[in-house]
Amino acid sequence: MTDVTMTVNGTARSAPAEGRTLLVDWLRDGLHLTGTHVGCDTSQCGACVVHLDGAPVKACTVLAQEVEGAEITTIEGMAAPDGTLGKVQAAFQEHHGLQCGFCTSGMVMAAAALLEENPTPTEEEVRHYLEGNICRCTGYHNIVKSVLAASGQSVEPVAG
Repeated sequence: MTDVTMTVNGTARSAPAEGRTLLVDWLRDGLHLTGTHVGCDTSQCGACVVHLDGAPVKACTVLAQEVEGAEITTIEGMAAPDGTLGKVQAAFQEHHGLQCGFCTSGMVMAAAALLEENPTPTEEEVRHYLEGNICRCTGYHNIVKSVLAASGQSVEPVAG
């Protein structure tokens, strides 16, 4: 085991990792940041998306030791220091972009990356960008609506 140090959500953090330790496991088990979910372990579902040096990555595909010194943002780092939800998180809450919540952290992280690249995406662009993230509950309609709302675009209010 080797101590691995990274800047996680703006703070330098260290935890031991074996050479085979995945970034998702280092975050969850080493740092106890459990908002990043382990879904499929095969890079198919997107539940483990985090930002690595500003780019979205599936944390189940990266070894922790490989990214020593990197800057990582997890879902816990998307809120303001006072706990106020970030704009993407707030839009997901307001527009019912989640049901069971398992995919939500990965969806929010992917959506935030999309909005950094393209501040006003079309519905088609949102759907295309989120193709690597699987949701088994929502049918994606309200997820897409949430991303569009987070971009400042007008969307239909959610009934009920």
